[in-house]
Amino acid sequence: MKAIFLPTASLYKIFLTLNVLCWTNIFAQNHFSKEEILEDLVFLKESLAEAHYNLYAYTPKSQFDKNYNLIKQGIQKDSFSLLEATSIFQKVISKANNGHTEINFPGTSYGQYANSGGTLFPLEIAFENGKSLIRKNWSSNTDIKIGAEILSINGTAMSEILSKINPLLSAERPYFKNAKIELYSFPRLYWQAYGKQDRFEVTIRSNGVTKTYLVDAIALIEGYEMKRNELIDSDRKLEFIGKSAYLKPGNFSGNEEEYRQFIDSAFGQIIERKSKNLIVDLRNNGGGDDSYSDYLVSYVANRPFKWHSSFKLKTSKFLKEHVRKKYDTTSTFWQSILNHKNGEAFDYDFEPREPQPPSKRFVGNLYVLVNRQSHSQAAVTAAQIQDYHFGTIVGEETGEYPTLYASQFQYALPNTKITVNVSKGYTIRVNGSTKKEGVVPDIRIQDHLLDEKDEILNGLLQTIN
Repeated sequence: MKAIFLPTASLYKIFLTLNVLCWTNIFAQNHFSKEEILEDLVFLKESLAEAHYNLYAYTPKSQFDKNYNLIKQGIQKDSFSLLEATSIFQKVISKANNGHTEINFPGTSYGQYANSGGTLFPLEIAFENGKSLIRKNWSSNTDIKIGAEILSINGTAMSEILSKINPLLSAERPYFKNAKIELYSFPRLYWQAYGKQDRFEVTIRSNGVTKTYLVDAIALIEGYEMKRNELIDSDRKLEFIGKSAYLKPGNFSGNEEEYRQFIDSAFGQIIERKSKNLIVDLRNNGGGDDSYSDYLVSYVANRPFKWHSSFKLKTSKFLKEHVRKKYDTTSTFWQSILNHKNGEAFDYDFEPREPQPPSKRFVGNLYVLVNRQSHSQAAVTAAQIQDYHFGTIVGEETGEYPTLYASQFQYALPNTKITVNVSKGYTIRVNGSTKKEGVVPDIRIQDHLLDEKDEILNGLLQTIN
């Protein structure tokens, strides 16, 4: 059994919601009693403490408990919607500050809102240099320019708005949390935090001048979802640019046989063309499974390799019960969890991966592109290539740490059936570093999300040429 790193942002579920779940779940329970919410709250806290590899790695237990008690005391109503319940539990789990221990964006509620004629805030943002900058303007007001800074919405400062959105997201640090807001998109998260609003008073600063504009909400489906391109890009692509091959492998997930066929074909063409340089693009990559990424790395490696220096798991009674219900208990991986004592942390050793035969390998200059949206296994793979000196990393620091608490497993809360993702493992990058930092590029080039230019790829091509 391979360690699985799921995408931190399940955007695919959002769109499944818009197209399918909003119909199949239309008769699902959407309101819950105070007692049901409190029962799930207790279950969430106890299950996290038991199942997580180290729940208090980034937040002391005293702070985690204080946050939990404040949220519990705030549960006073007799009835809560599914959306309200999701937000409550997100505010508990996010306090762990672990990106792989999370409750995802409330896709079912979002889909139902969309199909009831829902509307959204019309400006999308990106974070650069500590500022909330307009990335897309979906409103009818053409005076609002891309790159302008949003200072406040409806009289509320952006800093206060973000302090209300941030507890809905799990991440190790503000840099990664901002990347997740960009990923899920600010309009969606603003709706979750503030609900439906028909009009917005937006104060904006542009070129040193501050102005306030009134803008109308836009239709969620026609005005937003039908126009927006997601940051996560799962497309696979091979192009040749002069003496360089450009390879975009897509997410490390899906049909593994098809993925391997694509990689085999791509490297066959790269070798045939005798490309001097190979550029592998791991930007805007949602991550996935190491079996995919290691297959890619086998074509550029010159010696046996692993994707980690250490991989540890923690077992528990809760996890064992989950394994017996959900997984193949004859596999070596799951047997290791069942055979260790409850609460025990132990090393699980993956065999080194062999590189491809010399005739199939790429032996020129390897460059790997990363940005703050290189998630999970994409960040781990970039660190792996950097630590083995297989290639040069180019771009901006990843939001995700390559040494991280991950190896997610999922379970549902008993009453609300809300899905919880928990990290049962701890992975240390190949070079053994446990620094709280992302993959730091060898060649730094900032990725500006405010325009359609590709600063990182173009900057690298200029350097190569």
